[in-house]
Amino acid sequence: FSETLKETRPTAINLAWAVDRVISLVKGQVESMSSMSDVVDLIMKEAIIIHEEDVSLNRRMAEAGATLFEGQKNIRILTHCNAGALATGGLGTALGVVRKLHENGQLERVYADETRPLLQGARLTAFELHEDGIPVTLETDNMAAYAMQHGLIDAVIVGADRITIKGDVANKIGTYGVAVLAKFHNIPFYVAAPYSTFDFTLENGSDIPIEMRDDYEVTSLHGVQIAPNGIDVLNPAFDVTPHELVTAIITEEGVLKPNYEESIDKLRQIVESK
Repeated sequence: FSETLKETRPTAINLAWAVDRVISLVKGQVESMSSMSDVVDLIMKEAIIIHEEDVSLNRRMAEAGATLFEGQKNIRILTHCNAGALATGGLGTALGVVRKLHENGQLERVYADETRPLLQGARLTAFELHEDGIPVTLETDNMAAYAMQHGLIDAVIVGADRITIKGDVANKIGTYGVAVLAKFHNIPFYVAAPYSTFDFTLENGSDIPIEMRDDYEVTSLHGVQIAPNGIDVLNPAFDVTPHELVTAIITEEGVLKPNYEESIDKLRQIVESK
């Protein structure tokens, strides 16, 4: 069952990290347990611990990310997909930094890409920022270039589903395009992700498995067909942004900067020494 659960998210590594952590704990204590109820209790306790850790590390990431904007005011952030409270156990990763900047009085506005085809930006990111009273402007994905060209964006902050030891970043489809645009317009491109997002078994982003999803997500919009019957569809759920396009990676242990192989290895040493 654990392998089946992990296979539901082949690109994102956090689920596999959590499942492996729980399985390892159970294997280490199963002989001392008298019933399945004891096993379930152990799993529940560990799940709560993971949640509480997530709340804490999101707060630490927010504080670390805010240091990248010291002395700046009226900051305008572009984000892609949802890396907020609806996707994590706390403030969020990318949106945790946004919330900290808002708390500090430094944030002017967030521009949220709609994130086709499932519209996580429109349905989730725009919703939670609006509900929290944080100024947010929704745009379609193909408007990001316009926003950058017209000087509306000061920085990009996104989350991540998997990061290799070279610093290549897998995130929601469309992230790579945003990173290319940011590079052209000399806009910093930041990734916010906890230690559990790093995959120390992979060196290159090309080795990250990319989940391919159903055609109907592209050919339909909220149940309304928008494309011809029988049309061929390409629908990867994620893409990979090469480390050369990443300005910095924000973690709960601080901000990582190039050379990423060195800074990510130092992160690993810090976490494993605790």
